[in-house]
Amino acid sequence: MTKYNDTTYAILGILTTECKSGYAIKQLIDRSLNHFWKISYGQIYPTLKLISQEGLAEIRTSSSNGRPEKNEYYLTKKGLDVLKNWLEQPIEHFPAERNEVLLKLFFGHYQSYERQVLLLQKYKEALEIRYQTYITIEQAIQQDTSKDSMYWLITLDYGKRTTHAAIEWCDCTLEKLKKEE
Repeated sequence: MTKYNDTTYAILGILTTECKSGYAIKQLIDRSLNHFWKISYGQIYPTLKLISQEGLAEIRTSSSNGRPEKNEYYLTKKGLDVLKNWLEQPIEHFPAERNEVLLKLFFGHYQSYERQVLLLQKYKEALEIRYQTYITIEQAIQQDTSKDSMYWLITLDYGKRTTHAAIEWCDCTLEKLKKEE
């Protein structure tokens, strides 16, 4: 069986939702997946082309209300089987976090106290905004009655918990720096 990259599997998964066009896929990525899985707009269409060439999805052209025709992609049985097979496979790569704040603090001895505090305060503010975004997303998902909504809430809960933990870490770290100053 052919092995595809993670972007291919992500888009196969997205095609199980109501998102069928490249634009709709990008919209879903921007409002949900982007918080934990990055896919650029430039990856979507080449991946959709590959998926259709491989027989994992079929293209149907649609138009509405005088708008230009658009391609919509629908999973084939083969595409769904490929997705299900990938979902059954063990995790190959556990995530490694790349965090510029941590990198700068690692070398914090060469940074002024004021700069360290400002760095942490700005990071905490960004995390608080992210947390509020998650709350808004959660409220929207709770209105969804699809089978997917429980799983979306599970992944969202991960984001909320890790963000909350990072906010607490900022507070603790700011206290430690204050004591050392």
